[in-house]
Amino acid sequence: MCGIVGCILKNEEDVAPILFDCISKLEYRGYDSIGLATFSDNRIYIKKDKGKIEEVDKKLNLTDMPGNFGIAHVRWATHGDPSKLNSHPHVDEDNTVAVVHNGIIENHEEIKQKLILEGHVFKSDTDTEVIPHLIQKFMDEKFDLEHAVRKTIDIIQGAYAIAAISIKEPNKIVATRKDSPLIVGIGEEGYYLASDSPAILKYARDIIYPERGEIVILDKEGVVVHDEFDNVVNKEIDTITWTPEMAEKEGYDHFMIKEINEQATAVRNTLTQKDNIQEIIEEIEDVQRICFVACGTSYHASLTGKYLIESLAGIPTDVILASEFKYSANTLNDKTLVIFISQSGETADSLKALDVANQTSKTLGIVNVAGSSITRRAQYVIQTQAGPEIGVAATKTYVAQLTSIYLFAALLAKNTELLKELEKVPDFIDETLEDVEYIKNISRRYNFAEDFFYLGRGYSYPTALEGALKLKEITYIHGEGYAAGELKHGPLALIDEGIPVVVVIPPGDTYKKTMSNLEEVKSRGAYVLAVGSSDDESLKAKANDVIAINSDVKEIIAPLVYIVPLQLIAYYITLEKGHDPDKPKNLAKCVTVE
Repeated sequence: MCGIVGCILKNEEDVAPILFDCISKLEYRGYDSIGLATFSDNRIYIKKDKGKIEEVDKKLNLTDMPGNFGIAHVRWATHGDPSKLNSHPHVDEDNTVAVVHNGIIENHEEIKQKLILEGHVFKSDTDTEVIPHLIQKFMDEKFDLEHAVRKTIDIIQGAYAIAAISIKEPNKIVATRKDSPLIVGIGEEGYYLASDSPAILKYARDIIYPERGEIVILDKEGVVVHDEFDNVVNKEIDTITWTPEMAEKEGYDHFMIKEINEQATAVRNTLTQKDNIQEIIEEIEDVQRICFVACGTSYHASLTGKYLIESLAGIPTDVILASEFKYSANTLNDKTLVIFISQSGETADSLKALDVANQTSKTLGIVNVAGSSITRRAQYVIQTQAGPEIGVAATKTYVAQLTSIYLFAALLAKNTELLKELEKVPDFIDETLEDVEYIKNISRRYNFAEDFFYLGRGYSYPTALEGALKLKEITYIHGEGYAAGELKHGPLALIDEGIPVVVVIPPGDTYKKTMSNLEEVKSRGAYVLAVGSSDDESLKAKANDVIAINSDVKEIIAPLVYIVPLQLIAYYITLEKGHDPDKPKNLAKCVTVE
């Protein structure tokens, strides 16, 4: 995963400070290297190196580059180790073309060998470097930059968003995409390209969304989009409602803790989608099966949806990992509703699955990013209202996804009681966040644990899975979530003296059985941290530590509230271990490569 930016200014001011500012907003998409390329005096200037943005900038002074247009990149390595040579932008051997790229070129080795035989010289280990060489090759054959890019994408295979500049065509940026995100911004001072809207919110709020295979040309006069037959495409312009401030830390130490604290607002705002969801339900009609397709955190939200829809509406519901979807595609039909859940709306596995599902079934996307690929390809869309999420570990988008699922299930089942309970959730979340100091103190006790187990039943089982995932993502502690009833089928053998076991145990139908499981692990020496009701005296007596949740939180809505302390535990353990929760190793946000 990587992030790309491009900008061409209408005036003659240097673009490097703007490129640097924009690409800094995409650090959550990749942070093992950074690079900028600008054009001035008939040459391309490049500064790039491995390392985090602030480290490279301190060494190279990235804002001190001439030229009023250019491109920039942050990298999360896929091909080639993090290094200066492997950092983007990449150029051809004559430094006539510079390219930034997000995605994977699957046939790069075959292309590279052919180009080497033609005399091209390569410097990096990346798949991306074939792109500037191909563009140079076609420009040497008298194609202009736009058509050299067109011929290049006819050859390369895989997912990509590409932006290119050439000394042969100054004052122009050409870009294209396939299965990797790319947006175009129209601002008062210039025109912009980016992988995601937070990069350019400060400079442009009017946005164009290029489709796969379209070519975008930016120059001082404006933006032109061509289809594969060179026809001009009149693109609809959307205005982003997010403010630049929403993508800033606003005094918080990290984006993750800021976004945890924004969860009540995310729920309140997403509840406003009730009428839209009701309209969707009225249109889909005669659905006999529902299938959720998702990855990671969104998969856990989907599991909660399965419990809700089957228990409330009685419709058989499956949950399938997007990467495994193709193995179940033959079971789809026109009576199936396939629901795709994705924070970014650009998840590669989900997009491929969506294309398959559209051939046979009704499709619905639950997405946080307006204008993203899923919103444009799914037949129906529920827009979560979490606002921009910068932290790699999903928090507020998770509760926003859950809120959308709860609304869908309640309206589908005509369950007015659940709709009333949902209105209380924001206050319950805010109340839970008031215990942050207590949770912080508890977290200090678990800093040196090497293994964690999370247990839950029914609606609380996906919460246990998500709690374990948050721990793994940012603390690098091994954590496993289990359905509590599975203990005796293997995991109990791993319980030993002092191992932390987090038990999610709200009051309700599953309480007694979950309490029995708590006692099982406690009797084997586990250190039990329970998340349960504030009036549960029995729980307080049996667990080593208890994080108390308002006793009015019913079991059915517990996933929306009980996840909050689990997020906080992961966050504060991470701080104790000296890690950056916003930038976990080996991970980046919005995974658009398979």
